[in-house]
Amino acid sequence: QPSPSSSSALHAEASASSVPAAVKPIEEGSHDELMYALGVNLARQLGDVKPLVENSDELTQLAKGLIDTVVGKFDDESQRALLARRGEDLNKVIVERANAVREKIENAGKSMLEEMAKNEETATLESGVIIHPLEAGPEGFGKGVRPTAASTVKVHYHGTLPDGTVFDSSIGKDPVTFPLGGVIPGWREGLLKMSEGETAMLGIPSNMAYGEQGTPDGRIPGGAALFFKIQLIEVLSAGIGGGPQLVGADGQALKKESSGGLLGADGKPL
Repeated sequence: QPSPSSSSALHAEASASSVPAAVKPIEEGSHDELMYALGVNLARQLGDVKPLVENSDELTQLAKGLIDTVVGKFDDESQRALLARRGEDLNKVIVERANAVREKIENAGKSMLEEMAKNEETATLESGVIIHPLEAGPEGFGKGVRPTAASTVKVHYHGTLPDGTVFDSSIGKDPVTFPLGGVIPGWREGLLKMSEGETAMLGIPSNMAYGEQGTPDGRIPGGAALFFKIQLIEVLSAGIGGGPQLVGADGQALKKESSGGLLGADGKPL
């Protein structure tokens, strides 16, 4: 019989063999990292597949199909035969689950818009766009320069889906300049009700955003209501209202960042 010490050694060896080896970290700048980045890039092109699976077992089989096809374990003839045999069932599952995801997103958006509209501080436009003023501009709420449909504006914004997913944001970056004629209808309607310097929350129904199709890149699903926090920093052109503006020596309105000043008796800047 083995001694206690040898028995312990055997037990330790067996235990060690049953523990999986630690995953080797990918070294930054290595060829392995480059190939891993290639995989990440391909996955991003494929898009988010999680809405098409209902549990981890389904996700495992989906991943196995991807890997077997990519590494050539599943040849072209076998691929075609499988898709011919199960193609009709596959299309049915994809349509059913895509519709379920769309319905869930639509219902969540409608519910959030309804809750937003209950707030006494909000205003609901005829189109269904909801505006919740958050911070006044320098002249107070509803006062100061306002954009028109022909205006170009400078803004900060933060856009989310009903579930809180951030699909686009300028926070932490430079402000963004937009012509109002080139943005979604809900954005345009909301900004037309804002004055320079104001910050507001916009709730935008899907028909005033990207409609039933969503965006081509899939970041915004079809039927999704959108929620934006927008700071209207400046109306760059075609604004209306506001107090009198100082003009420079060239007769043009002085911009806020301009270093020009008042005109002297000779018509030149002081």
